[in-house]
Amino acid sequence: MEKTSIRILCPKLLIIRNGSGLQWLIGSPFFPQFTILSTFACIHTIADSTSPDYNKESEDLRTLLLRGFHIIGALVVGSKCDLERVAGEAADASRRVRKFLYGEEYEGKSGKQDLIGAVADSENGQVRFFVSRGENPTVLESVNSIIYEDDSGKYVWDTGCLLHCELPIKLPLYFSVNSPSDAGEMCLRATEAIIAKLKDSDVTYVLETLTETSAEAPGPVILHGVALDFHADLSDVKHFGDNTQGSLANSFPCSYFCSKNRVVSPFSVEHADMIQVSLLLNKSRNSAKFAAPVAEYFPASEQTRVMVVDYKLEVLCYAAKDLPVTYAVAQLVVPGLVDQLNSIKSTILPNLLTQNLQLHPYHFCPPGFVHPIQVIYELSYGETEMKQVEVRRSLHLRLGLPFDRPLLRIANALNLSTTKDSAKSNSIRKGSSLLRDVHVGIPSSGVSGGLVSLIQGSYEYHHYLQDGFDDSGWGCAYRSLQTIVSWFRCQHYSSIEVPSHREIQQALVEIGDKDPSFSGSREWIGAIELSFVLDKLLGVSCKVINVRSGAELPEKCRELALHFENQGTPIMIGGGVLAYTLLGVDYNDSSGDCAFLILDPHYTGNDDLKKIVNGGWCGWKKAVDSRGKNFFLHDKFYNLLLPQRPNMV
Repeated sequence: MEKTSIRILCPKLLIIRNGSGLQWLIGSPFFPQFTILSTFACIHTIADSTSPDYNKESEDLRTLLLRGFHIIGALVVGSKCDLERVAGEAADASRRVRKFLYGEEYEGKSGKQDLIGAVADSENGQVRFFVSRGENPTVLESVNSIIYEDDSGKYVWDTGCLLHCELPIKLPLYFSVNSPSDAGEMCLRATEAIIAKLKDSDVTYVLETLTETSAEAPGPVILHGVALDFHADLSDVKHFGDNTQGSLANSFPCSYFCSKNRVVSPFSVEHADMIQVSLLLNKSRNSAKFAAPVAEYFPASEQTRVMVVDYKLEVLCYAAKDLPVTYAVAQLVVPGLVDQLNSIKSTILPNLLTQNLQLHPYHFCPPGFVHPIQVIYELSYGETEMKQVEVRRSLHLRLGLPFDRPLLRIANALNLSTTKDSAKSNSIRKGSSLLRDVHVGIPSSGVSGGLVSLIQGSYEYHHYLQDGFDDSGWGCAYRSLQTIVSWFRCQHYSSIEVPSHREIQQALVEIGDKDPSFSGSREWIGAIELSFVLDKLLGVSCKVINVRSGAELPEKCRELALHFENQGTPIMIGGGVLAYTLLGVDYNDSSGDCAFLILDPHYTGNDDLKKIVNGGWCGWKKAVDSRGKNFFLHDKFYNLLLPQRPNMV
């Protein structure tokens, strides 16, 4: 008998130290059994109990989980407990939530699946894994073989692809003004009719690639509803071999649409092969005789009101590349559309007549996840309104995301545009030709045994003479501020445009720090002025470190390293008449050797990355270089401005 192993693809299991609770283990039917992709925390429990509220949990999970991923077990975080008993309870909880989640599907093989029960020690983070077999779920098998994948992204996206389907539906409802309660029943029946129509023999699905250029793209494949098996079990579906080729629509694997020669690095959602699925209704296919369209008129017997319910469906599914496209559509795309339709229906029905809800699905791949998730947002609320903030906080809690950065705002959503030429590099922001992240790939600092702590996220490089504006000799701090503001924009903390020099000056005038004559001048500003502007324009608070001499800056490396690890924002360094932007430090705690990653705003050339890096305008600087030259002046005091992340989601 083959040895049972647990394979873990997530960078780390979502274990909150000194915490407790239940977490769902996420896997895929296309991976080897007991392969863990990620974990979702259980956040709904029955009042005055730690038992999951399976109804609410299943509703949330049905929205969050893409078809192609499913629950394969559960993990309990605790301490000093009976491991086997608690692991059994975790496995039983996962079995129960699967029953709520998959409904009729659960009655087949899904209800007899082997599941994982795991227990994590909240104090030391150690995890013990057990397996509960479907044929005898009360007996647990301890598993000691744990495999951690080094390149989880490659594991997921080398063997799988995404299917994307958009389906806008406008649903007119007619009901008597004397019986407005009928509207809900009509909406329910109409939605059920749409669900039935998705599996109708007259429906046609057109599949096209989104990841190849027009010259290399394979032709579209057309699937007719009559040829699809909507009742098959994915575990029974035979996959194609690597060299299998077919000539009929039902014999094409998903790999038919995937890139054949493309070298993808890194493997990620953004670079995944994607198949676009379009749905058409073909009423005239194979008609026995010619016929003209017929319009029927049914006059209302009493005063009637019409209401249009707007469904905007957008589904993303994950499939193995060797899965036949017929099953990818029938077992993934169509059930995904049905799930989303039911979720939106359940939300709008209680307030159908009183609220005009604008529900829209979005897809995200948050940090630490190798697979996308799906969220449905109510767009009639602004993103900063408390109702939407609480929705995102709940999602951050479930996904184990930090509460001090916006990771699930609409601006963070994956770009799933259906135009093939729209997937351009995001290294240049729309409407901007400025270089981004110029420090990536630069040579090492030369610090032996040092620990590198860097800026987190993206920024734009602002320097002298950009935008046709001559600020040479006085505008370095302004440019550093612009780089800092760009960082907050790139991380979606703010949508404010990067301010010009005059706008920066005007902000200082408006808060009373400067006289009106300062606006339009060529006067220098320093760290304190930058903190005032960040507070006024972005609501960002700052910490300021003062040193009496440039010789003291290496003594601050430990503190600066902590800033980059905890806050991750760029730092402005001002000393004498010069200002720099600090992007990171390389620090050896034992020897005290250190280096500073400097982004220099005094550069006056064009935005040539090679020229900037080779010229040292972005690079590691030691306080004293190999020739004995001091980078930071010993006879000048320095102020360091450390912007703090806003505590927001």
